[in-house]
Amino acid sequence: MIFFIITRKFVKKNMKKSDFYFDLPDALIAQEPSEKRDHSRLLVIGRNSGKLADKHFYDIIDYLNEGDCLVLNNSRVLPARIYGIKKDTGAKVEFLLLNNRGEDVWECITGPGKRAKKESEFIFGDNEFYGKVLNVLDNGNRLVKFIYDGIFLEKLEKIGEMPLPHYITEKLTDKERYQTVYARFNGSAAAPTAGLHYTPELLQKIKDKGVKIAEITLHVGIGTFRPVKTENIEDHLMHYENYSISEEAAQTINSVKKAGGKVIATGTTCCRTLESSADENGFVKPGSSSTNIFIYPGYKFKCIDELITNFHLPESTLIMLVSAFSSRDIIMNAYSHAIDSGYKFFSFGDATVITTKI
Repeated sequence: MIFFIITRKFVKKNMKKSDFYFDLPDALIAQEPSEKRDHSRLLVIGRNSGKLADKHFYDIIDYLNEGDCLVLNNSRVLPARIYGIKKDTGAKVEFLLLNNRGEDVWECITGPGKRAKKESEFIFGDNEFYGKVLNVLDNGNRLVKFIYDGIFLEKLEKIGEMPLPHYITEKLTDKERYQTVYARFNGSAAAPTAGLHYTPELLQKIKDKGVKIAEITLHVGIGTFRPVKTENIEDHLMHYENYSISEEAAQTINSVKKAGGKVIATGTTCCRTLESSADENGFVKPGSSSTNIFIYPGYKFKCIDELITNFHLPESTLIMLVSAFSSRDIIMNAYSHAIDSGYKFFSFGDATVITTKI
């Protein structure tokens, strides 16, 4: 069934975070991934028309045309949640690894933080490795030096847990279900969740249709989970995230734009990367950099033409981004329909595609 709504684009200065609030029943927060990745539901949202159509993710191929470019984020999630035992007291402390500062020093969130003071030493796993708190940063995070024999990432894979968001309370039995099937480069503290719906078979069908695929990398930071605390959204400060666009990916994206095809971003991570890299004509530059771009209504998109993404938290920077891509009224109407229709929300939830094809 297709629903219709006619509305004007919502562009307003001094927007409030409360403009992006909606009430979500706890029962609609997905606690585990769907049994089959591409069998998640898909809400098709007309970017300008506001039309809605209820589909499944395997129908995404119907909204991609020959000559388009589908962009994927191939970052891989680190099993970055580990638990250390304090050497002198035996107290247990949780460490969430955020950024590798080099020379085996990581910026970490710790809890309880009072047990991880400067110079504190910890044992991880069955003596897999050791850690020493070098410093406490102004934001409360810790700089931790890890000491080990062998390869650190192998040891992390052995004892680490996936850093699932706080709203997921169920234990994840298969770590790979919090990875995309094309994840390659370690570095994310959270999954680029829009990509969790693809299967190798679906991606092959998309290629066979003549759609070009470009892989880029943005390592998702923990700032993804940080709420907007300022009522005026323009006062919110975004976190930085590192990204990389290869020569091959840039050439693929730019050639599609030159030929008049559409660039479809899989997820807000791809969107933020492409918009950060693009010039005023929408052509992206290869290379590595970092971005703290904050996209909210009023932003003029330069590169992307369509957006595939999951359902986002109320009052989050991500629902502000998708509202900028369409309009606040259209997105809030679509979310209301999704709630009434029992769609599942957030990381393991269902998907949307915001498109001009309806």
